[in-house]
Formats: sequence, C-alpha cells, structure tokens
Amino acid sequence: MTIATPTLTFRAARPADVDALVALVQSAYRGDASRAGWTTEADLLDGQRTDPEGVGRTIADPNSRIVLAEQDGKLMACAHIECQPRGAYFGMFSVNPKSQGGGIGNQLIAECERIARDEWHCASVFMTVIRQRDELIAWYERRGYAKTGERKPFPYGDARFGLPKRDDLEFIVLEKKL
Repeated sequence: MTIATPTLTFRAARPADVDALVALVQSAYRGDASRAGWTTEADLLDGQRTDPEGVGRTIADPNSRIVLAEQDGKLMACAHIECQPRGAYFGMFSVNPKSQGGGIGNQLIAECERIARDEWHCASVFMTVIRQRDELIAWYERRGYAKTGERKPFPYGDARFGLPKRDDLEFIVLEKKL
C-alpha cells in the first residue's frame, strides 16, 4: 500500500504569522493538545515553548528564517533555521499534532537542509534536543543526524523555555553534514 505524501508549499514567515506560529509550536510540544502527536514534551515540561516576542525577533533577524509548510493555505508545520559560523542551526521544528507521522516533517526538514546547503552554503546542520527525548533523537538519527558528544544545560529558572517537571534535563547536540 502506498501512502500519499501531502503536497506542501514552503515560505518564510512574516510578522503577521507570529500568533499562528506560537499556537502551532505550543500545540506540538506542550499541554494536552500536544498529546495527539508523538513530539510532546508535556511529561517533561509545563508552560510555554515560545512566545510572540521571541518569534517576532527571530523573524526580523536577517541571519534567521522560520520556514512555514502549508497545505492548501493552512499552516501545517514550521522550523527555524539560523546561519551561524558552525553551520545552520535547526530548531523550533513543529508539526500539527494531528498531522504527525504523515511525511510533513520529512519534507520540511529536507527543505531546511536545502536552504542551508544551497542558499547559505553551510556544510552542516546542527540542533539541540532534550537528552531524555530518546524517540525524537532516534527519529533524527534515521535522517542522518549524529550525536556530537556535546551537552548544553537546560535554562532552569527561565520560564520563557518552560517549567521543568524534573531536575535532570539537558540538551545534546546532533549534527548532519550536508
């Protein structure tokens, strides 16, 4: 049986997209709505995943791009990429929880890698992932990302990144050569 892959269009986010982006990211990671998908962090964190001010700053940054994936004009997914000296940073990757597992994420990550490679001439893409997210880390590894051995502390005490439910959270760095 062949599963149809959705036809997506990609574009850079604009200031008018801020509220929709915050809602999408929140729904993919936090609260009960996030439990409809497999990317939820609801067992690890409460609170917000991002805020309008941070998303607005990211959209305005000339070295960053929030890539939107739309289907028939409806926002389905987003990801943030940022051109840095090390390579392209990839983050804020969010797919509508009810649409996860249908190929949207694969298409969006490929588009972000294309931008990093072809438009920004980056040699790699890297990201940070909460170390306790084994299933998500495995998903990235199946797409060619590898653990670098680097670890970064979780920003405890900064509610902009959520309210931790445990005291052992930290990030690991994954990287893919392009």
